[in-house]
Amino acid sequence: MNRVRVGTSGWSYPSGDGTWNGIFYPEKKSKAFDELGFYAEHFDTVEVNSSFYRVPAIKTTQDWVKRTPARFEFSLKLFQKFTHPDMFLKATGNDPADLDRKDVDEFRAAIEPIAAAGKLGALLAQFPASFKNEPGSRDYLAWLLHAFREYSLAVELRHRSFSDDPVETTRLLAEFGAALVQIDEPKFKTSIRQDLLPNVRTFYYLRLHGRNAAQWWKHDKSEDRYNYLYSESELEPFVEAAEEASRDVKKAYMYANNHFSAKSVANAATIKHKLGQELPGEYPEPFVQRYPDLKGIVRILPPRPSDTLV
Repeated sequence: MNRVRVGTSGWSYPSGDGTWNGIFYPEKKSKAFDELGFYAEHFDTVEVNSSFYRVPAIKTTQDWVKRTPARFEFSLKLFQKFTHPDMFLKATGNDPADLDRKDVDEFRAAIEPIAAAGKLGALLAQFPASFKNEPGSRDYLAWLLHAFREYSLAVELRHRSFSDDPVETTRLLAEFGAALVQIDEPKFKTSIRQDLLPNVRTFYYLRLHGRNAAQWWKHDKSEDRYNYLYSESELEPFVEAAEEASRDVKKAYMYANNHFSAKSVANAATIKHKLGQELPGEYPEPFVQRYPDLKGIVRILPPRPSDTLV
C-alpha cells in the first residue's frame, strides 16, 4: 500500500468548459461506462465534493463501495450546513442555527457503508476564509471535533488569525487527533500561513487548489477558479513534504483540486510518479496529447469504439 494516497477532488465533471469528457473520459460514453470505476483504475483514493452540497443517500454510498476495489478509500467533505451556514441558508432557505445531533447522525448514517467496508479515509471540514479565530468560532470547532471524534477529521482553516495563534490552534486540533489541512492556493493578506508539516501523528492531509489568483475571487463561473496546471517544479515541495510527513503519521492523503479540464488528474499522476509510485490504469490518447509531459510515464489507452457509442 502506498504510504501517501494521491487522488483528485471529485471524479465527475460532465459539463462546462472544464469538463473531463473528451479528456480523461470518453466524449460520448456508452451506458456501461463507469466514471468512478475508471477513475479507481488509476488512483487509490478520491475526495468527495458532492457531499458538501447534499448529504449522500445511503444507497449512493453503498453503490460507491461496490464500484471500487477493496483497498480504495473515500475522503468526504462535510455537508455545508456544518461549515458554511450562510451558503446553506442561501441554498435551502433554512436556518442553519438548528444544527444539532440529528444532523450529525444523518451524515454518519450516510457514510456508514463506506466506513463498514473499510474504505473511509478522512472527513474534511472545509471552512470559508471568513471563519476567523474568535471565541465563538473556537467553541463551534470544538463541538464539531467532538461530534465527529470517531473519524479522522481534517480541518481546513483559511484565515490568518489561526496561524497567528498557532499554540491554541494546534492544541485544539491535537485534543481530537484532527489534522490541520495543508493547502496551496493564491495567498492574500488574510490567508493562513502554513509550514506543510504534520500537526498530529494520526494522519496528514494536503490539498492543492491551484494558483489562479486572477480568477480566485472574480470569475464568470466557479470552475474558472480551478483553471491552473502546476508545473513539475511547483509540485516538488509538496511531494517532498508529503513524503516526509508519511514517515511520521499513520496515514497521508494528497488531493489535487485544480479540476478544470482534468488538470488535477494530470498533476496527481505526476505526483504519483515523483513519489515513485506505480501508475496503474491506462490514460486516453487525448489526455496525453493535452498533457504531453506525461507521455512515456503513463500507459496510453487503445481506442475503444464501444465507449463512443451513445
